Amino acid sequence: MTSAEIITIGTEILLGEIVDTNTRYIARTLRSMGVDLYRTITIGDNVDRIASAISHSLERADFVITTGGLGPTIDDPTREAVAKAVGLQTEFREDLWEQVVETISRYGRTPSENQKRQAYVPQGAIGVRNPVGTAPCFIVEKQISGKTHAIISLPGVPNEMEHVLHESVIPYLQKTFCLDEIIKVRVIHCSGLGEGMIDEKIADLETLSNPTVGLAAHTGVVDVRITAKAKTEAEADALIAQVEA
Repeated sequence: MTSAEIITIGTEILLGEIVDTNTRYIARTLRSMGVDLYRTITIGDNVDRIASAISHSLERADFVITTGGLGPTIDDPTREAVAKAVGLQTEFREDLWEQVVETISRYGRTPSENQKRQAYVPQGAIGVRNPVGTAPCFIVEKQISGKTHAIISLPGVPNEMEHVLHESVIPYLQKTFCLDEIIKVRVIHCSGLGEGMIDEKIADLETLSNPTVGLAAHTGVVDVRITAKAKTEAEADALIAQVEA
């Protein structure tokens, strides 16, 4: 069973200036890979708080995905926070700087001096190419009790994050954590009965471990969610069908 946590970084999210769509996208992607998502967190642009959150996430989960904070400005703190979380310094990487220069040059511009910040990553990090943006991504591996854990830092810009997630991160996760399961969800929409009444009727199903059954109330509708984990989609469908019957 492989587990993960997601940390979205950006004071603008906490202030309600933008909506975090990255968490939902990553969560659905991890679900399709059979990864158990334990927790999602949003933190402002503060090195100490980000580092603390990463450290605690690594105590619970096999890997942590961060989004945001990889830009060239002083208030883009993810690189320093990840390094602090694992007790490392940051280092300038010429190969990552070449990526930054190449990307900016495609737009006919010359990199500014502050953009060199984007080529600094925690010592020994695995560089991850970002072909659709200027911010290189990176992966830091840490051995905990003889087992590989990882921090994967992605851009906050959604189209950049999605591209790197599919092109680089998913293959890395499949190889590193030997992912061979899927999680499938089926939702049954119920109307005419309240959440409490439905709970009374299916209480025994809500104690199952695989598939699990949960309720979510909306205006005029109650959703019954059946979630199954299996090696194949067909096996997951069979588990769900047993509950539906």
